[in-house]
Amino acid sequence: MQLQFLDVLHATDIETAFRAASEGRAQGVLTLNSAIFGSQRAQIAKLAEKQRLPVMYLQTDFVEAGGLMSYGVNIPDLSRRAARYVDKILKGAKPADIPVEQPTKFELVINLKTAKVLGLTIPQPLVLRADQIIE
Repeated sequence: MQLQFLDVLHATDIETAFRAASEGRAQGVLTLNSAIFGSQRAQIAKLAEKQRLPVMYLQTDFVEAGGLMSYGVNIPDLSRRAARYVDKILKGAKPADIPVEQPTKFELVINLKTAKVLGLTIPQPLVLRADQIIE
């Protein structure tokens, strides 16, 4: 597999990046966390559909906006864990004394409607492992 990195520095670069991916015969796209991407979820889903590109995201809200699938940390769980840090600090703990924790809860979300539009069949074992399915 050959990786190709496409820089998106502005929202106006998204369409160009998807066109380049399609012209480069990309078989899929992985987006990373970005404020630009977050504000353009629906546009990205539409471009992926237009270019017939399966896209994997790190956050569920992209899949809810029409993206194919996501795998990443469970944001509500992360927020609850962050609240425990705040509680400890407010009770007098020094932030430097609180051990750093890695995320422990991840979730896989699959949008079967988008898969159908893209002409993809998601393997049943993957569907069974998903935490959430959008049909």
